[in-house]
Amino acid sequence: MYGTIIGDIAGSYYEMNNIKTKKFKFMDKRKSNFTDDSVITLAVCKSLLEYENDLNKLHNIVIENMVKIGRNHSQCGFGGDFFKWIIADNHNPYGSYGNGAAMRIGCCGIAGNSIDEVKELSKIITGVSHNHEESFKGAEAISVAVFMAKNNSSKKEIEEYIKNNYYELNFTLEEKRKLHGAGISCQDCVPQAFLSFFESRNFEDAIRNAISIGGDSDTVAAITGCLSGVYYGIPRKFIRKANTFFVEKYDYDLIEVINKFERKYPTKKLGF
Repeated sequence: MYGTIIGDIAGSYYEMNNIKTKKFKFMDKRKSNFTDDSVITLAVCKSLLEYENDLNKLHNIVIENMVKIGRNHSQCGFGGDFFKWIIADNHNPYGSYGNGAAMRIGCCGIAGNSIDEVKELSKIITGVSHNHEESFKGAEAISVAVFMAKNNSSKKEIEEYIKNNYYELNFTLEEKRKLHGAGISCQDCVPQAFLSFFESRNFEDAIRNAISIGGDSDTVAAITGCLSGVYYGIPRKFIRKANTFFVEKYDYDLIEVINKFERKYPTKKLGF
């Protein structure tokens, strides 16, 4: 959860101000903020806390939380089609293969108890809006990778599983930096998030990798952040800083979700 939020905040300014270097101020309070990526991730987290391991309830609970929380934070930069879904009277999936399916889903890998359960959670949550094969694929890949990281799989084991089951990853981050970076579709964002993690040395380095390739910086960093946060752990200083963005905006509904999810699924924290 915190990895997603921190990646989102760190990348938020650079979504519209792309940068092709890893040298930049991390989570600059003057320029950065949380976006729809954090908001909808927390709607998913709330749903995972509330569905009581009853998969038959999950679909409706996810819709209820995404709609309520999304409407309460409508200024956070939602994509046009998803915002229409939030404010509509009927909440039917609309065939999207957008990367929003992957940015909100990583905590399924934290909450799930087996790969099969994680896949089912991912499928149900993704399908409420993004019922396209590329969205299901990207969301499942991220959820499974997070689950593997939580259960102490090596980076090499995670990479081999992703390559064998989801994406070839036949490019480097440097090649993407020279091109357009991360796109807004799952198929043009999730592989870049994986490479940002696989080519990293630690949590912060992974986020910097993601932002440095350009494109949809907050979302690729949010996806990268969830996986790298579970794998490496997160420096406490970044967690404290992330919390201040919500406290200073008096977003107590989101703070409550953060605190509840953190109590049940505590983040691996590093340093002081």
